[in-house]
Amino acid sequence: MEVIKKIFRDKFARTAFIILALLYLIILFADFIAPYSNTYSNRAMAYAPPSKIYTINECGKFSWPYTYNYVREFNPVLMQTVFKQDRSQKYYIKPFKNGHLFGVEEGGQIYLLGTDINGRDVFSRLLFGGRISMTVGFLALLVVFPIGLLYGGISGYFGGIVDTLMMRFAEAVMAIPSFYLLIILAAILPSGMTSVQRFALIVIILALIGWAGFARVVRGMVLSIKNEEFVQAEKTMGASSLRIILKHILPQTTSYVIIAMTLSVPSYILAESGLSFLGLGIQQPDASWGNMLKEAQEFTNILYRPWLLTPGLLIFIAVLCFNLLGDTIRDILDPKSQKRI
Repeated sequence: MEVIKKIFRDKFARTAFIILALLYLIILFADFIAPYSNTYSNRAMAYAPPSKIYTINECGKFSWPYTYNYVREFNPVLMQTVFKQDRSQKYYIKPFKNGHLFGVEEGGQIYLLGTDINGRDVFSRLLFGGRISMTVGFLALLVVFPIGLLYGGISGYFGGIVDTLMMRFAEAVMAIPSFYLLIILAAILPSGMTSVQRFALIVIILALIGWAGFARVVRGMVLSIKNEEFVQAEKTMGASSLRIILKHILPQTTSYVIIAMTLSVPSYILAESGLSFLGLGIQQPDASWGNMLKEAQEFTNILYRPWLLTPGLLIFIAVLCFNLLGDTIRDILDPKSQKRI
């Protein structure tokens, strides 16, 4: 509780915490908040711009929010498809429409952030895609930190030849170019895998190459802790080595573990997004912020369809918030770090 109070005293950390809490709350209730399902597609509305919402009617008076449908036309002068509003029919926005937070009257369409090449609502896909992009880091940590803690704890506690061999192996793992390894492993995954299976394997791959650096730091901390009096007392009482490591030594590293976990999440978010952006992660039609951003790499889309860049903005915001929060937690739990800076 004291840590949370100190976080909220820092305006940047407080803002980051609130933004992250909102993001996770939104993706948790994505099925309710999103106006369309994750399978919705209307190819006749491919690359439709964001819907304009009006609150003032033709008479200049305030009105219940409404919108107009888009009509797709071909402009022979510009030699491209354009969308124009059909102002012959208003469609009022209704709360709690068809089991969703909001929707429009029958026959109406609302695209808060436009649509993609397949006529899928970008806003809805952002919410569903966030479930993958924002959870991959925490799932990877469930694998990375138990392995890193135990491996580093054993290596530092026993020392000698055991320590030497274990650390040389960890250094060999660290020497592997992680992102290129991810690309290779993701590329050789069977093409018939579902996105759920691919997502699980991406998490495991991320975890298996991320534990070594963490284990080295834990090992260094254990080397300084194992000679403390309470550890020697446990040895004298006949406690087993595993009991001493798990119950008495590793809990002393809690502060560092919390800091490392907070600062590690952004790297996993970026790794998943990078793989999906390259087409080696989550596959269409399932959404993640990475594979949604892939569509925005075309120059014409950046110029004429800037709403497709929204996933990149959300990735930036999420990573920035995690880093701000992690830095604040580090300053709180490890005050010495401020002096070193």
